[in-house]
Amino acid sequence: MYYIGIDLGGTNVAAGVTDKEGRLLGKASIPCPRGAEAIADAMAESVRLAVHEAELTLDQCGSVGVASPGTIDPEKGIVFHAFNLGLDHVPLAQMVSDRLGGIPTLLENDANAAALGEYVSGAGKGKNSLVAITLGTGLGSGAVLEGKLYTGFNYAAFESGHMVIRRGGRPCTCGRKGCWEAYASATGLIKSTREAMEAHHDSALWQLASTLEEVNGKTPFDAAQAGDTVAREVLAEYIEDLACGLANLINILQPEVLCVGGGICKQGENLMAPLRDALNREEFTKDAAHRCQVVVAELGNDAGIIGGAMLPLYR
Repeated sequence: MYYIGIDLGGTNVAAGVTDKEGRLLGKASIPCPRGAEAIADAMAESVRLAVHEAELTLDQCGSVGVASPGTIDPEKGIVFHAFNLGLDHVPLAQMVSDRLGGIPTLLENDANAAALGEYVSGAGKGKNSLVAITLGTGLGSGAVLEGKLYTGFNYAAFESGHMVIRRGGRPCTCGRKGCWEAYASATGLIKSTREAMEAHHDSALWQLASTLEEVNGKTPFDAAQAGDTVAREVLAEYIEDLACGLANLINILQPEVLCVGGGICKQGENLMAPLRDALNREEFTKDAAHRCQVVVAELGNDAGIIGGAMLPLYR
């Protein structure tokens, strides 16, 4: 038996076929249109391409798992809100199933699916529990605890990006102030960098980004490596904010592994070494014989595909 996963993104629809261990056997990606009908058509087409790439037939696959952004109801297979895709109260799981001959189709939040993918065949392979964090436009997170994907009784659990780390701080898209996401996401780092540039016009940051709009998550790292004091201060504060949230999660859940993903993690030890130093100060269990392993996520863009495919085995 083989399993199909679909990762529904704002730019592309990606599908893949795995075995029961989560090994990716074939995948395909096509541009993502807008609107429910067009998206369902594209998802079905990506599945057919991935199955062909794996040299299998759809009849050999037992299920489809969809990793979708937005707010969803996995039990009913409905995407309530994913406005950037034009989805509003859409029975997406059923629509995909209908286009693929009635194959059983499951739906899950994309951050949860990515966590499951890392647990099965990435950074958490062989472990009992894992928390996954993705640093992007927002801060996505998911958890697999005691071998099961944790989503809460209402499927809305583990929005850790919206725990407050600075009461009364920056406004967040969720309506609160001072959320972890507002500081530790890639968007948060970019905002902090722009604020520092506006305050320090002599900073080397201006040599890497001649306008504030040109700043990206790599800019402060490049400037810091070139010796810029302002950039180093920005990164020091960013890493402390990131570590604050990670330590909170570790102190509460004590997972075996906490993996961090997203484009910022391409900085490797420039990010992870000072982050580990901060956690060595912040973790409650810093002196324990057994500690949570904090590592870089391994699967990249394949995490959601693999996690979607594995939904029937771990939900």
